[in-house]
Amino acid sequence: MTKVYLRCPERRDGKEFVAATKASEAMHRPWVFPAQELRGYYDYLERIQDSRQEGFFVCRVSDDRIVGVVNLNEIVRGAFQSAYVGYWGVAEFAGQGLMKEGLARVVDRAFKVMALHRLEANVQPGNQASIGLVSGLGFRKEGFSPKYLSIGGEWRDHERWAILREEWGGVDEVVGG
Repeated sequence: MTKVYLRCPERRDGKEFVAATKASEAMHRPWVFPAQELRGYYDYLERIQDSRQEGFFVCRVSDDRIVGVVNLNEIVRGAFQSAYVGYWGVAEFAGQGLMKEGLARVVDRAFKVMALHRLEANVQPGNQASIGLVSGLGFRKEGFSPKYLSIGGEWRDHERWAILREEWGGVDEVVGG
């Protein structure tokens, strides 16, 4: 049974987005620092208008609430056909499998609709919830990069997790829908 759907973020979502990020701060730190002010949210909307970015809200079917965000960043076409995946969930909905289904739907879209060949998720080594999420979807650990990304103003180590289109079994295989 489908619990979530994807939709594009819109300007009218600003207040809900900001409230969700503020309420989820303890869960997010030090892993991710999403905008906690409307100006930051509007900047995010502007960034995802770039052809190298795609942003998705994961929304609960039962009440349309935003339960998380998934972004495809630095989409490269041509011989590479690849993107980086970034994501975070809303604390109120943690542990319910909603982000697993939402991320699976984005992966499905990336491979089947956007015709990408490879997705990579970079995860800080101590973020066990995020590692569990990507490994549970079939991503495999490819390596370790010291001081790979600047998160919250600090250069942080990351593990590189990736999946190829031919390795992906589809959203139904991983969420049982």
